[in-house]
Amino acid sequence: MTRLYVREGEEYREATAQDVFGRAQALMAQRVRAGTPVLDSPSKTREFLRLRLGTLEHEVFSALFLTTRHRLIEYVELFRGTIDGASVHPREIVKEALARNAAAIVIAHGHPSSDPTPSQADELLTRRLREALALVDIRLLDHIVASAGGCVSMAELGLM
Repeated sequence: MTRLYVREGEEYREATAQDVFGRAQALMAQRVRAGTPVLDSPSKTREFLRLRLGTLEHEVFSALFLTTRHRLIEYVELFRGTIDGASVHPREIVKEALARNAAAIVIAHGHPSSDPTPSQADELLTRRLREALALVDIRLLDHIVASAGGCVSMAELGLM
């Protein structure tokens, strides 16, 4: 078994799982800069979101705002919820997308239960968001549900 250590001042201590996840998130965030094609495939996007959202003990609803060529403008965590839900407001998502001049977005949220299966509420929200964004010519490319056990793409399931 490999042991990892964290330096705190002049001392070292064995790294916890939270230390490892935190460092992995920091490294991914460092690689994900505005305009970079780091998230240029569905698998890279899913892995990024699994690391960001899949380890949380509460729901977080986020968006990846993209250019016309699907380059990342910004990743934003928009709403925070409890262990089994988050209140999401389509109006606020449209407002944030317009503020960033996004041409497309990918939305995502975590399921702390470790089951990434989209719920009926997830499907309804996706339809409402797609319709709201279409009114201002912004394409909703996907809704990804992330958990520690993996990610599910609603576009790949044909639910978009």
